[in-house]
Amino acid sequence: MVTLRQITPPFASAYKAVRLRALQDTPSAFGSTYARESQFSDGDWQQRALNLCTPRSIGYLAHHEDKFCGIAVSFLNEQNPQQAQLMSMWVAPEQRRTGTGHLLVNAIESWARTGGAHTFQLMVTSGNLAAISFYERLGFSKTGRTELYPNDPTLFEYEMAKHLL
Repeated sequence: MVTLRQITPPFASAYKAVRLRALQDTPSAFGSTYARESQFSDGDWQQRALNLCTPRSIGYLAHHEDKFCGIAVSFLNEQNPQQAQLMSMWVAPEQRRTGTGHLLVNAIESWARTGGAHTFQLMVTSGNLAAISFYERLGFSKTGRTELYPNDPTLFEYEMAKHLL
């Protein structure tokens, strides 16, 4: 059974391991790179974990059979706290299509609702058709807004959103 652990400073090393694995597995799904983040110090990872423990931010790690296998992070928009942004979403290949991604998104969505968010947004790379389909099944739809993907000029990102009732 998959369980979720909130990312806190005691889980900083697990957060680092999962994040770096995600960046290696699916580099085009993230705005950052493995080359950049693998250079962060343990202190940097501690601070990043601490930054996810505020009223405006949260992160979860998925855990299954003694190993971490997924991650999702969210922040409330600084200018409009009624908008929550889903970021750093990733599930290990061996856990895909098992409900782990759904569990992570639902936990973030629940946190966003509790925090007063009315809209749940994310950016997804144009080439990541499996992720687009996954988010559509969860009720997200493309808003029409796009951005160039910063790490590859041949890709762009779609904004997707869903209204939280």
